[in-house]
Amino acid sequence: MASRGRKSKSKGVTLTIMVVGASGTGRTTFVNTLCESDVLPHKEIPSPSTAHIEEAIGIKPVNVELEEDGVRIALTVVDTPGFGDLIDNTSCFGEILGYIERQFDEILSEETRIKRNPRFRDNRVHALLYFIQPTGHALREIDIELMRRLSSRVNVIPVVGKSDSLTPSELKAFKKRIMEDIEHYSIPVFNFPYDVEEDDEETIVENAALRALLPFALVGSEEEIEVDGEPVRVRRYPWGLVEVDNPKHSDTGALRGALLSSHLTDLKEITHDFLYENYRTEKLSKTSSSRDSTLLPADQSNRIKEEQLRKEEEKLREVELKVQREIQERRQELLVKEETLRNLESRLAAQGLQQQEGY
Repeated sequence: MASRGRKSKSKGVTLTIMVVGASGTGRTTFVNTLCESDVLPHKEIPSPSTAHIEEAIGIKPVNVELEEDGVRIALTVVDTPGFGDLIDNTSCFGEILGYIERQFDEILSEETRIKRNPRFRDNRVHALLYFIQPTGHALREIDIELMRRLSSRVNVIPVVGKSDSLTPSELKAFKKRIMEDIEHYSIPVFNFPYDVEEDDEETIVENAALRALLPFALVGSEEEIEVDGEPVRVRRYPWGLVEVDNPKHSDTGALRGALLSSHLTDLKEITHDFLYENYRTEKLSKTSSSRDSTLLPADQSNRIKEEQLRKEEEKLREVELKVQREIQERRQELLVKEETLRNLESRLAAQGLQQQEGY
């Protein structure tokens, strides 16, 4: 797929990213580093009296204006504080998936309006950065389950938060293990696709380089110092400095460039043309099936009513025939009685005539 991320500089663009990861994975610091401002507040350390209380996951979108390569970007960052912090995180998957699908539903609803809202804002999530804890081991069950569930609704990009806590050799082995797990479990993450037959050489080289970095090793910092007269974001350690945008130290700069410049358009087009269209098709198919299922019981009800009516008519005919038989029988009995009475009258008349003649 060609990298169509060369944005028009005549007007601004919108982009929505979601950041998901357990507390302590560097999610907040990365967002503040990406936006070069204090966009997200750091989580307060709980007091001993409230440390045992589990807080449900939150979905918190924050809007910020950025400028990248002379282009204004209206960026929405959707934070998910509380993810992975519960004993049972099953509900977290549903909350995140529900938020993503609600944005699809709003687009679908707007598309069906006769008169559309000119101020309507598309809040669909174009990329989900999933922060993997830098354990140096394999993916956890919660990592696999979340990426698998959400990959059909959003472009999932796996990242390793606080990657500077691992040595270069440990990080390299950890990245390799993660990608092996992703392939083993058939998780369709956003892997910067390209077509060697259709795409130009520059696009192929660029996407192949970004694909080779997966999962991105991130380092964030809110501290800025001057190095050779230039402002540089760094993390200080007793042994020296980690430069956030130095490709030898982290992949933060590469990810920032992909999100805010080279692949911004790709992420939006895949979201609209593929992820949203698939959801739209599923939604409309379910609506159609639901409509058919509501009609089916009505048809069955009509057939039942017709059958009941037929049986009632048969009963009425049987009653009618029975009454007619009874009437016929009574009529026959009456005729017999009338005949008997006439015979009796005739005999009585004859007897009376004989008596008169005897006198």
